[in-house]
Amino acid sequence: MQSEGTRNSKLGVTAAAMAAMLALATPFIGTWEGKANMPYRDIVGVKTVCYGETQNVEQRRYSDAECAAMLKRRIPDYAGPVARAVPGIENSPYEWAAHTSLAYNIGVTAYERSSVARLAREGKRVEACRFMRRYNRAGGRVVRGLQFRREGDGARIGEYEMCLVGAVQADLG
Repeated sequence: MQSEGTRNSKLGVTAAAMAAMLALATPFIGTWEGKANMPYRDIVGVKTVCYGETQNVEQRRYSDAECAAMLKRRIPDYAGPVARAVPGIENSPYEWAAHTSLAYNIGVTAYERSSVARLAREGKRVEACRFMRRYNRAGGRVVRGLQFRREGDGARIGEYEMCLVGAVQADLG
């Protein structure tokens, strides 16, 4: 089994860049996902537990510590593919965290095929952030919670806003 450092270096990602992104993404994703210690079926019927975990969900109560560890362990599984799909994003921890949150929510394959990833690869970073707001549907209908996750809800920033912080900084730099 390869170490986290080895996996990160193969992506061209430094440990410091990953740590900065994780410091932003972990509480952000946790807040928007919410935590359910007992498994449930999400809006499209997928068995889910803790902070949106859908893999290997056992029908049992999960502890808060298990949920926190699961989230921390899984975010790099999304951050790596985001960094591969959008080379250079690891240099902008806010953008990387926002894109990783989107990938965590919609899945890696959907993210890799998304207009968000395509626009970011094309260097249209602000436009890529704006496109995040379009990913507000589940089961073919607009979901208020997804709309809030993308745009914020007055009390919390959304992915779009977090993404813009990095994109605008990059444009000014």
